[in-house]
Amino acid sequence: MEKFLGTVKFGNDQIAPILGYGDLVQGAVTIKRVYYVEGLNHNLFSVGQFCDADLEVAFRKSTCFICDLKGNDLLTGSRGTDLYSITLQSTSSPN
Repeated sequence: MEKFLGTVKFGNDQIAPILGYGDLVQGAVTIKRVYYVEGLNHNLFSVGQFCDADLEVAFRKSTCFICDLKGNDLLTGSRGTDLYSITLQSTSSPN
C-alpha cells in the first residue's frame, strides 16, 4: 500500500483522512488506487476506476453489475440506502 495524505468529505460534511491506497485484485479484475479511509469499514473506489480498467458498470434500483467488454458478469453489488457496495471474497487491512 502506498501512503497518500488526503481527505474524503462525506454527505454529512464529515471529513476523514485517507491513510493510503493500493490496487485491488478480485479474480480477473484489477482496480488501481483504491483508497483506505480511516474509520470507514470499506475501501473506496469510483465508477471511473472500473471504466479505466475496460469494464462496464450498470446500475439498477437495488443492484449494480460490473462486466467485461464481452458482457460477462465479474462482480455484483447491492444497494443500501444511497450507496452501492460490492462484497469481495478476500480483503486485508493495510499495515
